[in-house]
Amino acid sequence: MSTYMPKANEVERKWYLIDAEGQTVGRLASEIAKILSGKNKPIYTPHMDAGDYVIVINAEKVSLTGKKLRNKIYFHHTGYPGGGKYATAGEWLKKFPERIIEHAVKGMLPKNKLGADLFRKLHVFAGDKHPYEAQKPEELKIDIR
Repeated sequence: MSTYMPKANEVERKWYLIDAEGQTVGRLASEIAKILSGKNKPIYTPHMDAGDYVIVINAEKVSLTGKKLRNKIYFHHTGYPGGGKYATAGEWLKKFPERIIEHAVKGMLPKNKLGADLFRKLHVFAGDKHPYEAQKPEELKIDIR
């Protein structure tokens, strides 16, 4: 008896459309990370990309619990001396609503080349329009509030 190992060409990839309106960021991100990595499929293998594509719309209408809009700080460094940049979640929600979901999902994926490949299959949009209608994405209802 041996464990079944799926081949890369045996993986069937689907496209899912998720509406983020009114969803909590962390709970939504964990569900998206499961779909991207393929943990919702019976052929899941930790070292292999068996996941599906995810399109997230209405990222600007996502909700944050508690006082995170004012107190949660995002940091990045420009690479220059003294180049640390800080922004609150409220500022990011106004300027770059897509980045909040992308940042949360990226933190839940593996920190290696596989994680980078999985992250490329995520497409986040602030509004309700997206350019992936040709892929006929299946609408996925995630109701975790």
